[in-house]
Amino acid sequence: MNYQKEIQVNTKSAMKSKGLPAALWALTISAFGIGTTEFVIVGLLPTVAGDLGISIPSAGLLVSLYAIGVAIGAPILTALTGKIPRKTLLISIMALFVIGNGLASVAPGFITLVMARILTGFAHGVYFSIGSTIAASLVPEEKRATAISIMFAGLTLAIVTGVPLGTFIGQHFGWRATFIGVSILGIIGLLASMLLVPKNLKSEQTASLKSLPKVFGNKRMIFAFLMTAMGYGGTFVVFTYLSPILQQIAGFKESTVTFILLIYGIAIALGNLLGGKTANKNPLKALLWMFAAQGLVLLAFYFTAGSQILSIITLFLLGGLSFATVPGLQLLVVQIAEKELPGTEDVASGINIAAFNIGIAIGSYTGGIIVTSSLGLASTPWIGALFLLVTVLITVYSIRLSKNKK
Repeated sequence: MNYQKEIQVNTKSAMKSKGLPAALWALTISAFGIGTTEFVIVGLLPTVAGDLGISIPSAGLLVSLYAIGVAIGAPILTALTGKIPRKTLLISIMALFVIGNGLASVAPGFITLVMARILTGFAHGVYFSIGSTIAASLVPEEKRATAISIMFAGLTLAIVTGVPLGTFIGQHFGWRATFIGVSILGIIGLLASMLLVPKNLKSEQTASLKSLPKVFGNKRMIFAFLMTAMGYGGTFVVFTYLSPILQQIAGFKESTVTFILLIYGIAIALGNLLGGKTANKNPLKALLWMFAAQGLVLLAFYFTAGSQILSIITLFLLGGLSFATVPGLQLLVVQIAEKELPGTEDVASGINIAAFNIGIAIGSYTGGIIVTSSLGLASTPWIGALFLLVTVLITVYSIRLSKNKK
């Protein structure tokens, strides 16, 4: 029985005759809280390091170990929780998220804070794994990428508003206050899920650890994961060092950079929604053009970074394209699982979430190497463009594979 047909009867009652179901907004609220806690720590690293008496590189482990928590939580914990009804799991994950951030707010030392971050990363990984499939199941087939993009809009909006606000709170009231605030966001998301998400979302076929070898043994799935990791990796080669690029190369003042990053965040949110609409019918074809455009804009940024006006224009385009591929990538993985590996949708989605975080780690690490090498900070855009060139080639091959399956 097809995954969508399994849940279609259960979700019709949750949908209005027109428009989008309220349950999507519950998912978006939770995604906003999760996105805030993921990225806000970057702005708080100096504050945390000073308060706990550790170096900033050591504090940086709070970023990388969180990503490891996500990478582990997404595929493995999603598989282990496959028999739990989706709504019950969703609420439990948000409870874990609240607990993790609550523990972070009272952490007496660095090790405790790291453990709290890893725990929160587990929640992040499972949430976006099942959240994508739940969002897709709530709407008709032609709106599935849009539904996923709306859920991920919570993540992108966190970059626009949640992270700056959380950083401001942390700098003025202490970093612990930020984690308390994020815990409150988690509680709001939990309550929204309890009230708005339909109960009968669990499919007849459940995911398990046995699903992992099946997913990793599928050639189309492997190349989809490679697209995710390489595409996101190219984004984070530059995104990680965007602030120093704007200050040191474009010559903007620190106060102006904050405003430019806000514009960048707005572009991300718009690109995420437009990317979802574009990928609804044929995600692979849409991804090919989006990856190609992103690569060209990254290359252009190498030449425009020295001009304040041109750099802002290029950066807006880059922001729109950088996260526009997220809904299409998630939808592609779910579609492959439905057609070729029924019952593995959540696990496949979870592995793709892990691939996003592996891409973040690879991109950030590569950017760090470039910045400290003879190539320097100015070279990060064209290095990122090389990542996208590889991604385009992988996408072209994936299109060929999909045609052979028909």
